[in-house]
Amino acid sequence: MLNDTAFIDGFSEQLTEDYRLAKSYVRDIPTQALVYIRSFTHKLASQLATPHGLIFSSPNLYDRIEQLHSARLIDPPIVRALHRLRSDGNRGAHPEKYHLTQAQLVTIAEKSITNILRLVDKLYPVVHQQVAPSYTFEPFDSFAGRDLCYRAVMNNDAEAQYLVGMSLKAKGLMLQGQEQALAQDADASSTQSKLPSQGEHSTAAEAFAQAGYWFALASLQYQAAIFEHGVSLLHGYRGEVNLSEGEQLIAQAADSGIVEAQALQGFFYLVGSDQFEVDLAQAERLLTLAANAENAEAMSNLGVLYYQAQQFENAFLWINKAAQAGYPNAQYHLALMLADGLGCSSDLAASEQWMFEAAEQGQVDAMLHCGSHILHDDNASQQQRVKAEGYLHQAIKYGHNVSAMIELSVALADGILGRIDVVQAAYLLTLAKTHGNDEHLEVIEPLWQSLAMQIDSVIELNPSEDEMIALQQAKLLLG
Repeated sequence: MLNDTAFIDGFSEQLTEDYRLAKSYVRDIPTQALVYIRSFTHKLASQLATPHGLIFSSPNLYDRIEQLHSARLIDPPIVRALHRLRSDGNRGAHPEKYHLTQAQLVTIAEKSITNILRLVDKLYPVVHQQVAPSYTFEPFDSFAGRDLCYRAVMNNDAEAQYLVGMSLKAKGLMLQGQEQALAQDADASSTQSKLPSQGEHSTAAEAFAQAGYWFALASLQYQAAIFEHGVSLLHGYRGEVNLSEGEQLIAQAADSGIVEAQALQGFFYLVGSDQFEVDLAQAERLLTLAANAENAEAMSNLGVLYYQAQQFENAFLWINKAAQAGYPNAQYHLALMLADGLGCSSDLAASEQWMFEAAEQGQVDAMLHCGSHILHDDNASQQQRVKAEGYLHQAIKYGHNVSAMIELSVALADGILGRIDVVQAAYLLTLAKTHGNDEHLEVIEPLWQSLAMQIDSVIELNPSEDEMIALQQAKLLLG
């Protein structure tokens, strides 16, 4: 009986290599697996169009899937399946924007492989006019990482060196998130010295340093690595920041057609940088190139460019595309545009849906918006309030958002969440005071005084020993 790779090969030889590579990297480098899944989906869309003479009007994958649907070449279940693969593939390009752990990325990549096989099984009769053959699925393995390391070291293989660097970069980004969360927790309990060891590559700095080494080595022969080497210099992966050389390398990669480099250099021209002054014409050119190549961040920034120029219809077009691609920042801004009717008809229901989608994917402003909205809704259920608390904690964890600290402190002090926790409320106000600006401090000061008075009032009622300890701790935090 056929195995799953042979099954894909029988459906289309042009798709086999992307499928094989995607599957091989699922366990070791899930971000790279998702990049190949995105490539697979692009090629599949083209193959569905070609026999019918359909010429795509856009290079954007979202538009191509919709055009296939409009031409009635695929039915709604196939449309949804293709969009699901497209969205998951985009996550591989920007895992840090989605706050995804390595385990979550592996799960998404594994599920995407399963979704590919289900999709091909449905398309087989459409493409080949016969029932799909039976096949057996060969389990995922974890040998790809070892093979890459061997090729990178022993064969001086530049592509392997680049992929090893990408794996270490992804690990560094996730360790960085963990370290920030641990540091915040430690700050809350004054146990900074008790942070647990992470084992091999125990810190984000060590993982980034090794990633920077491999990118520098690979950049001598591999174009995509030039971009990553430039990024590593911008962020000081190996200890020293070098903005001028980093930006020059990114420009070099952009000139050679590296989509991620075009997106980043376009952003430089949009806002200005060390080497590039604001040039909106160049920004539009580069962001358009990257956006048409399905770079979600470029789509979003192109929307920002048009928004700033008050070309709201064009802004809505690109921000909507980025949102549909699963980019959380664009989903948040799309929600705002739909609420205000900028470049589109006002649609409060759609606005709320996109705001919730952005919050679910960890967009800090959206989490603050949804969390605050629930807490101020007298009709919200306890389950919704639990969700709101989770949103605000995440906004604090990932964005050190002062407004979220204040909102959550008030909710805990007033019992809005079904319990009163003056210690946590006092800690959050203390944290907000540390990170807040003058405007925040004007809000914090009366809350600070009110909470101190609340604590003193409860102490006068002679609470239990445990309650007294908590109250004294809260009072100590407030000073």
